[in-house]
Amino acid sequence: MTPTPASRGMLDACFLGPYGENDTLLEKLVVEFLRDHVYWRRNFHPEDPPAISTAAAAQPDYQAFEARMRRELHQLSAALKKSVPFHSPRYIGHMASDLLLPGLAAQILTLPFNPNNVSEDAAPVTVDLEVQVGLQLAGMLGYTNDPQQPGCAFGHLTSGGTVANYQALRLALAQKAFPVALVAAGVPDLALPEDAWQAFNLHPHAATALLAGWQAWLAQASPGDRRRWQARVQGERIEQRGLIGFFAAHPTLKVPKVLAPITAHYSWSKGCKLLGLGRAQLELLPERGMRIDVEALDATLERCLRERQPVLAAVAVMGTTEYGTIDPIDAVVAARERFAARGLGFPVHVDAAWGGYLATLFREVDGSLRPRDAIAAEFAAFPSPGVYAALAALGNTDSVTVDPHKLGYLPYGAGAFVCRDHRAMALLAEEADYVFHGDAPQDYLGRYRSLGQFIPEGSKSGAAVAGVYVTHKVLPLDHAQFGRLPAQTIRAAEACHARALRFADEMAGVVRAVVPFAPDSNLVCFALNPVGNRRVAAANAFVRRLHDELRIDPRRPLQDKHFFGSVTTLRPETLGEKETRRILDALGLDPATLAEEGGDRLVILRHTLMNPYLLDHENGISYVDRYFDYLAGRVRALADEAGAYASDARGTPGAART
Repeated sequence: MTPTPASRGMLDACFLGPYGENDTLLEKLVVEFLRDHVYWRRNFHPEDPPAISTAAAAQPDYQAFEARMRRELHQLSAALKKSVPFHSPRYIGHMASDLLLPGLAAQILTLPFNPNNVSEDAAPVTVDLEVQVGLQLAGMLGYTNDPQQPGCAFGHLTSGGTVANYQALRLALAQKAFPVALVAAGVPDLALPEDAWQAFNLHPHAATALLAGWQAWLAQASPGDRRRWQARVQGERIEQRGLIGFFAAHPTLKVPKVLAPITAHYSWSKGCKLLGLGRAQLELLPERGMRIDVEALDATLERCLRERQPVLAAVAVMGTTEYGTIDPIDAVVAARERFAARGLGFPVHVDAAWGGYLATLFREVDGSLRPRDAIAAEFAAFPSPGVYAALAALGNTDSVTVDPHKLGYLPYGAGAFVCRDHRAMALLAEEADYVFHGDAPQDYLGRYRSLGQFIPEGSKSGAAVAGVYVTHKVLPLDHAQFGRLPAQTIRAAEACHARALRFADEMAGVVRAVVPFAPDSNLVCFALNPVGNRRVAAANAFVRRLHDELRIDPRRPLQDKHFFGSVTTLRPETLGEKETRRILDALGLDPATLAEEGGDRLVILRHTLMNPYLLDHENGISYVDRYFDYLAGRVRALADEAGAYASDARGTPGAART
């Protein structure tokens, strides 16, 4: 579906542009707000005289400093021209693209104010904006985002998805352990679980309700009772005792496991180690078609229930880093409900660092869920019934990671953590008298003005927050506004998928080519093997030679590269035997050669289709078609080269073929 002129006009104003087409707009914005910042400084206390005299610029030391600064900045500018051209539709490598002008300009505007988003003392404006950003993202995901509702969601920014995933683990552990502390402390007048096992395995909603009941109980208690019981419960908490002390005090409890698909990002391994749980507590579940195997999840949960093995969280991925595939989130949520009813409660966290902003395509302007038919009418195949069901279930999960610096088209680093019910965040609160104030208002916004109490960081840029907030205000997170951007990229991904299949037919005499998984999002993988080759290691060497032409090389001018792409690997232990054989058979590869050196996994091309101008209707250009034309030329050249080497190896003339 070709965008209408009106929708294209909006898109054309969004970015600096592949050719720098909107340089005048960005320059006007930067100059306007730099001048405005200077006026603000001059009018703060206009009675104060200038500290730097007008004659300072004529001083030799001043001029020498300016000369050094200009020299270093020019050298930096020259060096940066060797950077990756994320802005270009010729870049289809990793999860990066051009930056949205509202976010870029808002971040530049805010940088000179240097807000530190841990407290309103250091960031009186941008702390409020960060709380609003959390509500914006919550609405996009289908969570309640009305602060007047007791179960309103809460979100905050992080440096990226990795730290957001850490925060999910922190909250999950605190939420599981807190009911145990209440039971151990013997708090009266609350409907407490019978024992530590029941307390540790509550449904996350029940755990949050119990926390809210405890807070209401404290509010009614006398000041003396309140202090006494707070101290008693605090002494039993896992945050006070530590992991060793907590589990020593409750020997019937095992250290909980984190269940995640085998395609999960390595941040989950890092997070388990960082939290002190240990890498052994991360159990990776098998996949079907690079999406979590629901039957394997059920079997694992049955085993955990049978062995009285607690589960800290079940993780579903919305857009895997390597393949862009989307797990059946709805099935994971359903598993949570079934097993919580049987006494094995755990939260569901969605790692949507990559795919989070695809949810804008599923949101009406009023925040409600769009019908699948309405979305599907705009695309060739997206969304599949499974993808639609997965995204429709987001609002029933317990927390989500999403990265504005990926499909939000905003500068690094801007990840985000969003939890379904803000009341659970009280379990993460920290005290620091020099930063936080005990007399802060207890309404929703007032509670989080001391943001540093709840987040992992001790210092955090408010400029990044401003960029995200302004972008979401300019482009609301629904299908009619922000959704136009991912819609463009889904169309490009569908065009890429179709062109890859055509490429496979056209090049059948040269290479065997396979799209191993139909794309769920705007990421398409492509596996290649020269005709006649049976060895996985040789196929890998061939693809790596192709990738040498597609990767950044600081030693060569950028203009020498026609396109930029990336690679990933398919591992048999990830795929499983059936899927591995399916893909290798389609490529004409012998599974037995997986045992050879360099052949233990299959190297494939990976294309991240983020740039909204890949299908350039203005100039009648498809960069997708141009890429495959270029790829065909390189494949033929490498295949001829490989044939020439093979001829030489057989002792027959081959030099003429190179």
